[in-house]
Amino acid sequence: MSCSAEPLDRVFLQIGSFPIYWYGVIIAAGAFLGLLLANRESSRIGMKKDIMVDLVVFAIPIAIISARIYYVIFEWDQYAGGSWTDIVAIWEGGIAIHGALIGAVLTAIVYARVKNESFWQLADIAAPSLILAQAIGRWGNFMNQEAHGGPISSAAYESFHQYLPDFIMNQMCIDGVMYHPTFLYESVWNILVFALLLLLRRFNPLRGEIFLSYAIMYSIGRFFIEDMRTDSLYVFGDLRQAQVISIVIILVALILIIYRRRTSQVRYLDIMREQSLSKKAKSAAAKNKKKKKK
Repeated sequence: MSCSAEPLDRVFLQIGSFPIYWYGVIIAAGAFLGLLLANRESSRIGMKKDIMVDLVVFAIPIAIISARIYYVIFEWDQYAGGSWTDIVAIWEGGIAIHGALIGAVLTAIVYARVKNESFWQLADIAAPSLILAQAIGRWGNFMNQEAHGGPISSAAYESFHQYLPDFIMNQMCIDGVMYHPTFLYESVWNILVFALLLLLRRFNPLRGEIFLSYAIMYSIGRFFIEDMRTDSLYVFGDLRQAQVISIVIILVALILIIYRRRTSQVRYLDIMREQSLSKKAKSAAAKNKKKKKK
């Protein structure tokens, strides 16, 4: 479908010759809100103070680096033979969410061991924050006019897309052609997953199941939405990398859920019960000590 509209300005703020782009601002806002949510939840259930803040300090830079490495690996033909500066020029675009997740998970595993904490506990706390940050971050793609689908037919526009806000559809008008706002589809799906994870948390599931449910639900949405996109990374031929990874993640997560249900009975909120018992034990010990002194 043909169209005519001016794109929104990608620059949020210009400081001299240095531009600050909406993409970075939106990504940072998503990460900040996610951190606030995770920090609040960790405090609520009695984790050590600032444990999530300390984790994020390490996880974010490593996630960005791994996201870039992941992208470059699958787009190596684009960088082979070029300057090494092109590989590190992340400001020119080119990161992959699956690469970021791999880096973040590996960082959390190491961090949990160093801090003597449960990785699954940390992952469960972080899961709603991750999907919320992803939902917000997709609007950075919107500002860049990327992560969109193929052209919209006139019939599809008349039946559905005409009811979407004009500012969204105008931004999807690229070089005179209207494209599917797949960034929006994924953002809405991620918000739904976020709500479901918060609901699941209220049922006090086995430790690890909130994070593994996040992995499954996000991957289901990503699998179907990826099929609509025009900027996918490919494994070979027409096989889309994100769809293959999504299937692998779903299978691994299901296997881990089954395995953990057979081998562990520790639940998400057990840390609160353990702390309550510890406080009672300390209180009883203090009382006994006073009696002995008398």
